[in-house]
Amino acid sequence: MFKIKSSDYKTYSKFIENLAKKLTKFYYLKLNKPFKVSNKLKGKGYDPVTSADKAFEKFIRKEIKRRFPEHQVIGEEYGHKKSKSDFSWVIDPIDGTRSFVIGNPTWSNLISLNYKGNPVVGLANFPKLKKYYFNTSLNSAYVSENGKKRRIKINSKATFSNMKLSAAFHGSLSLNQQKKIPQILKRMQFPCADALSYSHFAEGKLDVVIQCGNKIWDIHALIPIIEAAKGIVSTWKNKDARIAGNIICSANNNLHKKMLKILKPVSS
Repeated sequence: MFKIKSSDYKTYSKFIENLAKKLTKFYYLKLNKPFKVSNKLKGKGYDPVTSADKAFEKFIRKEIKRRFPEHQVIGEEYGHKKSKSDFSWVIDPIDGTRSFVIGNPTWSNLISLNYKGNPVVGLANFPKLKKYYFNTSLNSAYVSENGKKRRIKINSKATFSNMKLSAAFHGSLSLNQQKKIPQILKRMQFPCADALSYSHFAEGKLDVVIQCGNKIWDIHALIPIIEAAKGIVSTWKNKDARIAGNIICSANNNLHKKMLKILKPVSS
């Protein structure tokens, strides 16, 4: 964990709360209509991007520039705006673009404030669900749903035998590789919905979440929320989650160690 001054937490958490409300309003006023879809991979797979992704990122960058013009910004669609500042914002304008394309409401806006590369404040905003998750300090995470805010915390009493597990391998593991982790396959009782699964984990609704192939903008916003809710998050090799890639979060140390051991055959 990495922290900033308490006064900075207050400034930045207030900013992202206001930004969440603005993003939801922006969606319903400007983007809740037909949109264009293109494929980033151009026939070599499918990685969709929509006109809404680009509009969201432009909006977020504009809001950050207005309030913190000296800060760096890294976005999925428009790259890295560099500066000498130790603060940088990491943006995924629409996490879950496939869900967005087919009208599934589980997509989100993910925004992380990093200090010297360390995520310290995160926002996961779900406009269609009318809720957002964020942290206000190293130890305090919240969800605001339908205008009502409440503090959230992971289910620290979870065990391997009673855990609620959500996992998705996104084509990263072959069928033969998946056969090496039957203890996980047998317990995949709950659907995996990108950032919403991590958010539900922080809320104590899930006890373990496993995902593959995360980019920094997929996970950075969620790290401070998860850690403030007292969850554990790392790569499958138990490395710092900031490097992204294959990510696992667990409700306590014992469960995390158990899951890492099970994942070891497919972690190399």
